[in-house]
Amino acid sequence: MKELRRPARLAPGARVAVVAPSGPVPEERLQAGLDVLRGWDLDPVVAPHVLDRHPTFGYLAGTDADRAADLQRAWCDPAVDAVLCARGGYGVQRMVDLLDWEAMRAAGPKVFVGFSDITALHEAFAVRLGLVTLHGPMAAGVDFVKNARAQEHLKATLFAPETVTTIASGGAALVPGRARGVTLGGCLALLAADLGTPHARPSAAGGLLCLEDVGEETYRLDRYLTQLLRAGWLTGVCGILLGSWEDCGSGYDEVRALLADRLGGLGVPVAERFGFGHCPGAQTLPFGVAAELDAEGGVLTLDRPALR
Repeated sequence: MKELRRPARLAPGARVAVVAPSGPVPEERLQAGLDVLRGWDLDPVVAPHVLDRHPTFGYLAGTDADRAADLQRAWCDPAVDAVLCARGGYGVQRMVDLLDWEAMRAAGPKVFVGFSDITALHEAFAVRLGLVTLHGPMAAGVDFVKNARAQEHLKATLFAPETVTTIASGGAALVPGRARGVTLGGCLALLAADLGTPHARPSAAGGLLCLEDVGEETYRLDRYLTQLLRAGWLTGVCGILLGSWEDCGSGYDEVRALLADRLGGLGVPVAERFGFGHCPGAQTLPFGVAAELDAEGGVLTLDRPALR
C-alpha cells in the first residue's frame, strides 16, 4: 500500500466549507461548531443544503443529489482550502456515486475531515483522488463543540501537523508487537458495507488498519469482522489500531473478547483503546500516511506530518 498525496496545511484566514453528506444537522450545534472554527481564525462557509432534511427519509440531510452537489461544489471551489463534514449518521453510500470524480481530481488536493459514516468518503478519496484525509471531529458533532481535547488535536493537525506526528493511546496491546504500514480505516460497519464497491480498496494489505464503531450489538460486530475475513480484505494487513466501541455489546469486556477472537489469528500487532472515533476527546488520525505502530507502547508514529 502506497502513501497518498498530502494536502497543504491551513493558515489563519483559510476558508473552510462545511457540508452534510449524511444525516440531518442540528442548527444549534452547527452554530456552536462554526464559532469554534471562527475562534481559530478560519473563515467557515456553510453549504446551501446543510440544514435540509429529506422529504421522505428523515435520517438524511436533504436529497442525495443536493448532498452530492454541496460536496462537489465545495471541493471544486478554488477559494476553499478545506472541506469539513458537519456530522455522520447515514447517507454517504447513497450520494457517493453522484460525485464527478474527474472534476474533483482536477480541482487539486485540499483538506477533508470527518468520521463515522464519512468512512465511505475516506475510502473514495483514497481510491479516486489518491489523497490523505483526516479521520477527526466534525463541525456539528457533540464532541467537537464540547470537548477541548478533541478541538485542540484537530487544530494542531490542521495548522501545525509536525507537532502531532506521535499519537499515543494510553491503552494496551491486544496483540503485542511493532508494525509498519500506511494508515486507513474508520467505522467497521461502513468498511464491511463498502466491500465490492468501485470506491473501496480491494484489501487492507500493507496497511495499519484503524477500526471503531458505535451502538452495535456484539453479534453484528462479529458479522462485519467475519465478512472482512471471509472476503480476504484483511489478508496482508500489517497492524491494527482499535478505537472506541461506545454502546457496543454488553460492555467492553465482551467486545474485547470478540476482537481478540476475530483479529488475534491474523498474526499482526493489535493496539486497543486508541482514543479515536465515537468517544470524548477523540484524536484526529490521518489516513494515507506511512507510520509505525508500537502496540505494546500504545504509540503510532507518523513518518511525515499529515499535511504539507
